[in-house]
Amino acid sequence: MKYFVMLCDGMADEPTEMLGGKTPMMVAKKPMIDELASKGEVGLVKTVQDGMKPGSDVANLAVLGYNSADCYTGRSPLEAASIGIDLKDTDVTFRCNLVTLSDEDNYEDKHMVDYCGGDISTDEARQLIECLQANLGCDEFRFYPGVAYRHCLVWDKGNPHPGELTPPHDIPGRVIGDYIPKGEDIDKLYDMMKKSYDLLKDHPVNKKRIAEGKRPANSAWFWGEGTKPQLANFMGKTGLKGSMISAVDLLKGIAICADMTSVDVDGATGYIDTDFEGKRKAAIEEFKRGQDFVYVHVEAPDECGHRGEAENKVKAIELIDQKILAPVISFLRDYDDFKVLICPDHPTPLDIRTHTSNPVPFVIYDSTAEKHSGVDTVNEETAKSTGVYIEKGYTLLDYFIG
Repeated sequence: MKYFVMLCDGMADEPTEMLGGKTPMMVAKKPMIDELASKGEVGLVKTVQDGMKPGSDVANLAVLGYNSADCYTGRSPLEAASIGIDLKDTDVTFRCNLVTLSDEDNYEDKHMVDYCGGDISTDEARQLIECLQANLGCDEFRFYPGVAYRHCLVWDKGNPHPGELTPPHDIPGRVIGDYIPKGEDIDKLYDMMKKSYDLLKDHPVNKKRIAEGKRPANSAWFWGEGTKPQLANFMGKTGLKGSMISAVDLLKGIAICADMTSVDVDGATGYIDTDFEGKRKAAIEEFKRGQDFVYVHVEAPDECGHRGEAENKVKAIELIDQKILAPVISFLRDYDDFKVLICPDHPTPLDIRTHTSNPVPFVIYDSTAEKHSGVDTVNEETAKSTGVYIEKGYTLLDYFIG
């Protein structure tokens, strides 16, 4: 038996006037997802535990069968593992976004124009992070380049509670003064954020981007703090040899910390321009080489939700169905008995452009035991109508495998 998870990040939504009072899952043409829904089990699962922030970290951990209350130490340590940072027990890590801020004189008066620095490339971003390390790095603080706008700051702090930090994707278009770091011993972080603006606004990379009509990545923004993570070995927990296919450091880091295989795909970006076919090929190759469990994570629906791009979010779902799910299912039908789990990690509603903790739809299909849940398509409403509800998201994996 082979197990395939298609994780569509942020796919769930709320009805929006942008789509005539419907959600992207209702509008998208997704014949393979709906075929599996008509022959499988459809329901809702609560992937974000009460008391946890609705992030891709705790939600994906839940889908992989990890109880965040037992193992979660923060988002950035998982990303640090992907980058290859060897953390000390005294280190506190932070996600370091390269963002675009507006140009008001006072830092507190600036607006969050773009949480991802105008879709800055990995090569451009590396030059900016190297500039920050050269000017702000020291024995206490170390900057590490990651992918696109996502990077890492390590603070040899000792105290694991750095204060109150806000994810930049939660405040698009807002004045940042109400969201700057707050708490004891936090002034150093805020001081570096202000200094980063002075260092980056006139950096050659940003001058070139502005000349090309692109947004500059003109400030660092720190959030997602945490300490060295500890995850149970995935194979020891499930008995399955697992592989992770994702463009983002967070998912790669989860895989590394769980001793899963993390697969890199050239052209995988985390946006709607990602190499969908490359992810499909990678998934099939992982099954061919003997892996029992393959988890394909696609970030594109989430990014479109954060940007309020309704048509692109619909398109992202359709591309996942067409270019990844359909060909992988076709391969598995000729290759082995298999089970498929399709779900988002959390909703990213277009109207509010950030994550929520609401339960998300899921489909479980078993090629050896087809069934009918009474629905022929899956979306937020049909999933609710079946009455199937898994309250503890971290139990979904055992339910899927078992």
